[in-house]
Amino acid sequence: MRRPGWPSRFWVAVAVAIVKPISWLLVKKDWRRSDRLLKAGGIILVTNHLSWLDPILISHYLYNNGRWPTILAKSGLFSVPGLGHMVKELQAIPVYRGSADAARSLGESERRIADGACVMFYPEGTCTRDPEFWPMEGKTGAARLALATGAPVIPVAHWGAQKILPYGSKRPSLFPRKTFHVLTGPPVDLSKYEGQPLHADVLRDATADIMAAITVQLAELRGEKAPGAPKPVDN
Repeated sequence: MRRPGWPSRFWVAVAVAIVKPISWLLVKKDWRRSDRLLKAGGIILVTNHLSWLDPILISHYLYNNGRWPTILAKSGLFSVPGLGHMVKELQAIPVYRGSADAARSLGESERRIADGACVMFYPEGTCTRDPEFWPMEGKTGAARLALATGAPVIPVAHWGAQKILPYGSKRPSLFPRKTFHVLTGPPVDLSKYEGQPLHADVLRDATADIMAAITVQLAELRGEKAPGAPKPVDN
């Protein structure tokens, strides 16, 4: 019997066979407060984005703590021969950018959450361009989904993937072996927005609260004070 929010056993085995060896080979682990990950029921997991590598490493963290990451992936991946079938079977959700179909990914995310999935969002929508690697302003999709569903929003910060594979680089730095740090925070309190119409101001403020929660966890991981207002996303 398939677990809620999980692929079939076959595809779980395929993903684990690929991801686990890569993760164990590339990094040492500093995983903190995994007890804050809700083990059952639909959740929205929000995290910062530092490298093309971090989805793999975060997925390993989630899998080892009993959650399957339902990732939002660019719709173009689903049409790549072979890879597209695999991405679909691993329960990824296609994101249609720049089209009238953009809302479809949120609708599908809402259905998955109702089925008990852990839907993983990068609210920035891209790897951070901040020169010090702090989170930028977030887009409103995660906030809209949270306020529409009432699902818990769990902030997860990570640090270290950018030292292995910087954004835009195709040549990883494997030695010396780096440490991948992860810290899960408590659910983001969005109760003050309950019952309010999903107007732009509400979504913007709720998104700011979500990004602030991620930044608080990242500051603790880094042992540094976070800067002030986040930079806008510049695509």
